[in-house]
Amino acid sequence: MNGDWLIRGRDGRLSVYLPTDDALLCRAERTPGGAWTPARKVGGEQKLKSIPAVGRGDDCYAHLVSWRPTVADEAGLVHSTHFRPRLAALDWASIGHPDKKGSVTGPPAVAVDAQGRAHVFVRNKGGGLSMAAQREKGGWEPWRDLKGRDVQGELAAVTGESGRVEVYAAVAGGILHWRQEEPGGQPTLEEAMEAPVRPDSLYALATSPDATTLFYTDDSGDLCAWRPGAKPVALLASAGPGPVCAVRCELDGHDCTLLAQRSSSGRVAFAAYPTEQESAGAWWTESGPRLPVDAGVSLAVDEQGRVVAATLSPSTGQLLLTRRKDEPGLALEAWREV
Repeated sequence: MNGDWLIRGRDGRLSVYLPTDDALLCRAERTPGGAWTPARKVGGEQKLKSIPAVGRGDDCYAHLVSWRPTVADEAGLVHSTHFRPRLAALDWASIGHPDKKGSVTGPPAVAVDAQGRAHVFVRNKGGGLSMAAQREKGGWEPWRDLKGRDVQGELAAVTGESGRVEVYAAVAGGILHWRQEEPGGQPTLEEAMEAPVRPDSLYALATSPDATTLFYTDDSGDLCAWRPGAKPVALLASAGPGPVCAVRCELDGHDCTLLAQRSSSGRVAFAAYPTEQESAGAWWTESGPRLPVDAGVSLAVDEQGRVVAATLSPSTGQLLLTRRKDEPGLALEAWREV
């Protein structure tokens, strides 16, 4: 999944999304903190392809986007909204193709603005970035070409605390950043930063009223943090080759950013530091069992304000979960399979 696939719903229940070869599955807590439902298909019987994306709005609704096959050698993007983890999601609805028609151009990303409107981003056939946004009263606006070139790998879309949508993309030798000047407006290309970035390593997080922070891995293997308008900071060596995820949480009364990544040893590594204070330093602490090579990790905060970490292996379907204990520091409960 592109985006946070562990989500807390409006009713306080946690849910996870698991892509298969041609569908998207969901599991959810029966009650907050309780047992989990079996996996069930999301969005009806349409067959899907490529990497799906998920985004969560302030209303806690999940917005899901994926490619689906149309005619021979062509595909189109589809969207579904999931209002409650234990309710059925809406059927997949077409939002078209950034080039009107054609094959899969790249993995999509989705962010949800303060009005609850989904913004879908995807690479177009020219190598730039295109966007389709939901209308306030239903339906979708036309696809817009946001320019840029040589976009590579998965995008990182995020909604800032201001409610404005932003998106980051890796390009050859750098990173591009688009941002809405006003809610509902078209994101504009604001900054291009030269950086030896590894594609598919981008993760964006809202970290203050005026800023979002992009985490990425550079060619040397360092995990870096960048806020547009400033210089990137090498935070610490990457724990492993896969993507990092992050969440803001309160640790011992402080606003902290918690990072998680599957380490080279196969376990989950955690690191925390005061939000936007990279100079304070951070270091990895490993937790849990060794995981399959395709296992991903995602973070959320439950309705009681506790950090929750989940790992999911597409090949095995194994879902493991842990929560922070009610004690100082980042002490975690034993990992359990659900």
